Amino acid sequence: MPTMVVYFYQDENKNAPVFEWLGNLLTHDKKAYAKCIAAIHFLASFGFELRRPQADYLRDGIYELRIRKGHVHYRILYFFHGTDVVVLANAIAKEGKVPDREIDRALLRKKQYEANPNKYKTEMEIKNAEKY
Repeated sequence: MPTMVVYFYQDENKNAPVFEWLGNLLTHDKKAYAKCIAAIHFLASFGFELRRPQADYLRDGIYELRIRKGHVHYRILYFFHGTDVVVLANAIAKEGKVPDREIDRALLRKKQYEANPNKYKTEMEIKNAEKY
């Protein structure tokens, strides 16, 4: 399967919330950052074929990347738009369950993206995780 293109949702002000969260994570926890980036690269490589424990379907077209570091459960929410992957939101899941408000946020962003992909997508360069 060819590698999928991973886009990040950006809002009207050109802010990409998940990309910004990853930058903050890099500053505060390099190992967690490396695990999240590796998961995104894995998603790009395996796309629709990715299953538990690395990914899971939540609802209404929203999927989660499942990353764990110690007792912290990081979640990156995304959906498939044709042959692309769009990263919409992130969460820290207590007991492994993504909070409903984060899924609802992802659904709102998905709806915006689908209405106008060129306005709400950005392709960000991710710092290499291998050195962490």
